[in-house]
Amino acid sequence: MTSKDEVEAAVRENYTHQRTAMINGDAAALSKLLGRDFTLTHMTGYEQSKAEWLADVASGRMRYHAIEDIAVDVETDDGPPVLTARTRTEATIWGGHGTWPLQLEIHYTVTGDGRWVAERTRASTWR
Repeated sequence: MTSKDEVEAAVRENYTHQRTAMINGDAAALSKLLGRDFTLTHMTGYEQSKAEWLADVASGRMRYHAIEDIAVDVETDDGPPVLTARTRTEATIWGGHGTWPLQLEIHYTVTGDGRWVAERTRASTWR
């Protein structure tokens, strides 16, 4: 059995690797950190499939320049883990450049081989 501390550490590690892959524009590395049916819901409410998001990252239509964590928390008590990160994210998204105060709510699932991967992410703004 995996302890709550081990699950939290694995989820935090996945998140750290996601950030690195996003900043590096490495869609292949990012793909390995996401579940097969992953979706990303943007702060606008637009829900993007894994394939579409990765294509945008690979093509440069979505470029993440910097992601500064302000706070990162992991909840493991009620079901699968959920990581909530408050960030300041500098990005160029479909031609629009800016730095946004983003809150990322990332829901995780465990794969058949025991890896924790992101199942869905919802981005919103925070103040």
